[in-house]
Amino acid sequence: MSCHISERLSLTRFAWLSIAAALATMALKLGAWQVTGSVGLLSDALESLINLAAALMALGVLFVAARPPDEGHQFGHEKAEFFACGAEGVLILVAAIAIAIPAWNRLQAPQPVEQVGLGLGISVLASLLNLGVARVLRGAGRQYRSAVLEADAQHLMTDVWTSVGVVAGVAAVAWTGWLVLDPLIALLVAGHILYAGAGLIYKAMHGLMDPALPLEEREALEAVLERSLPEGTQYHALLTRQAGPRRFASVHILVPGLWTVQKGHHLLEEVEAAMRAELPGILLVTHLEPVEDPLSFADQELFGDRVTEGA
Repeated sequence: MSCHISERLSLTRFAWLSIAAALATMALKLGAWQVTGSVGLLSDALESLINLAAALMALGVLFVAARPPDEGHQFGHEKAEFFACGAEGVLILVAAIAIAIPAWNRLQAPQPVEQVGLGLGISVLASLLNLGVARVLRGAGRQYRSAVLEADAQHLMTDVWTSVGVVAGVAAVAWTGWLVLDPLIALLVAGHILYAGAGLIYKAMHGLMDPALPLEEREALEAVLERSLPEGTQYHALLTRQAGPRRFASVHILVPGLWTVQKGHHLLEEVEAAMRAELPGILLVTHLEPVEDPLSFADQELFGDRVTEGA
């Protein structure tokens, strides 16, 4: 098993952590709802059910993403994480609807909440648990460039802010006696969740379209090329993309036509080594062309980029 595959497979431990947190917080929030009868706390518990489904999905997808390249998927399976990210966004939209319906019904017929102190205490405990797990997942997602872990962290942070709003709403009901505040807070929570779900769906669509590397990474590669190419050589057609945690780049290197194949190949090996040192793990394709041949520049119109000469 390669180092990369072993590393991706090790990320499943974070999914198991998310599953355990979802089960614990769902139990706590359902208990808070049973104690108080608050529809706002019920909405919070329903979102924890979505958290559990999302965590289970993340676990399965991480196993798929860790699979090595095969004949049908020669660049690996990492982009599977974006499908989970999009599916999690859809689940969040479903949660928003599930929250909005009972909240709207309660708005038509407000009911009092009971044992507010105990219920809110349980809810705050569940929120602190979610906050801790979300911070762990967010750090792991950024460190390992995992879209599904970052999405799960964002979902849990949405749950934390949802709980903050619900706790504030229930406390306001107990303090003011305005029963209508409970379903109104639940409807606001549904709207906030709807927004978060739409954001995750957008992120998944963006990731599946193989976006270019961030500007600072592209500029870093350009800087490597400009300092690595000797006088009389050039480069153009630098293209980059990212698919999940993997980064890809291709570039055309133009050298004097009188160079031997060995000399040109040696230059390309040096350039690729320097680019990998700048962005570890990047997969590179370099293409050697004679600088004197007009056909070497025919693809400039296709790529619309500049030609940069070596120092």
